[in-house]
Amino acid sequence: MKKLFLLLTISFFVNSCLNQKTVQCQAEKMIETVEEVSKIDKIGGLTLVAPPKPFMKNPMIDIQAVNSDWVAVIPYGFTRPTEPKVSFNINWQWWGEKEEGIVESIRLAKAAGVNVMLKPQIYVPGDWTGTLDFHSAKAWESWEKGNTEYTLYMANLAEAQQVALFCFGTEFKNAIKERPEYWVGLIRQVREVYNGKLTYASNWDNYHNIPFWSELDYVGINAYFPLCESKTPKKEELLAHWKPVVKAMEDFQCTVDKPIIFTEFGYLSVDACASKTWELENNIRSIETNEKAQAVALDALFSTFWEKDWWEGGFLWKWFPDMQGHEGYPDKDYTPQGKKAEVVVKRWYAN
Repeated sequence: MKKLFLLLTISFFVNSCLNQKTVQCQAEKMIETVEEVSKIDKIGGLTLVAPPKPFMKNPMIDIQAVNSDWVAVIPYGFTRPTEPKVSFNINWQWWGEKEEGIVESIRLAKAAGVNVMLKPQIYVPGDWTGTLDFHSAKAWESWEKGNTEYTLYMANLAEAQQVALFCFGTEFKNAIKERPEYWVGLIRQVREVYNGKLTYASNWDNYHNIPFWSELDYVGINAYFPLCESKTPKKEELLAHWKPVVKAMEDFQCTVDKPIIFTEFGYLSVDACASKTWELENNIRSIETNEKAQAVALDALFSTFWEKDWWEGGFLWKWFPDMQGHEGYPDKDYTPQGKKAEVVVKRWYAN
C-alpha cells in the first residue's frame, strides 16, 4: 500500500511539474520518508518493578524471553498530601529505587541490548498525583523546589547512564493546570542536563489538556481507558469500544504532530478488567481472578494500535523481577508472568 501511494504521488508530480530536477528531488524525499516510516520499531516495553533487594538472577533473561526490547525503571519519590516536599533516595526505600539499584538495573538492561526509559514517579500515600494541591503560592514553590531537585537528580543519572528515554512526570493533572509555567521551566532545565528523548506520562483522560507537548519528543499516555464492564469481554466487543478512543487520539495527534507512546498500559487479571481500573484496584481482593479477560484485553489493545504509524508502542504495567515487590496478589495483578497474557505479549512483541 505504501509503495502504491508513493508511485501515485510521484506520478502526480511528474505530470504537474516542468522542472525535472524538482521532480527528482521531491521523489527522492518521498522515498526517504517511506523508508524511514518502514524502519520504525514499536517499543515493546515492560515496566520493571524496583525490587526490595538486589536481583537474585538477571531479570533480563525472562524479559527477553517474552521478546521485550525496552524496560521502564521507576525510582519513586514521595509526597504526603499536605506536606509540600519531595523525599527520595532514602535509606528505607527499596534497593531498586535507590541509585545503586537504578544503575544496576540500567547496566543489566543495556548489557542485554534492552533499551531503558527512566521514569521517576511521585507516590502520594493514600492519594493520587492528579489531585495534588496546595493552598498557597509559598507551599507550591516549596514542593516545586523539591520536585525539581528530584527530577534533575534523575535526569543527570539518565544522562550519565546514557538512557534512551526519560519521563519527567506522571499524571500531575491539577498541578499542571494550576502551575503550567513551572512545568515548562522544568522541561528546559531537564534539557540542559539530559540529551536523550523526553516524554511525560499523562492520564488517559487528560492528555489533550497538557500545554507543553511541543517541548517533548513523545506524547505519553497512561492508557487505562475504561472500555466495557463485561466479565470476560470478547475481542470484537473491545475492538468496537476502542474505535471512538482511537479516533479522538488520532485527531489529537494530528494537531500536536508528535508520535504517541503508552507510558503505561495493562489490565488486572480479574473479571471486568477492561472497565474502570482504579475501582478494581480498590476492591481487588473481592474480585474473581480471570486470566482470559486480561489476555483478550491485551490482544485487543495490540490489534487496535499496532499498525498505527503514529503510535510507537509502550510499556506494559508491570513486571516483577524474581516476583519481588508485589502486594500480595500477583495472580490478580497487572503482571502477565506465568499467565495466559504472557503468550499474547510474547507473540505481539515478536513483531
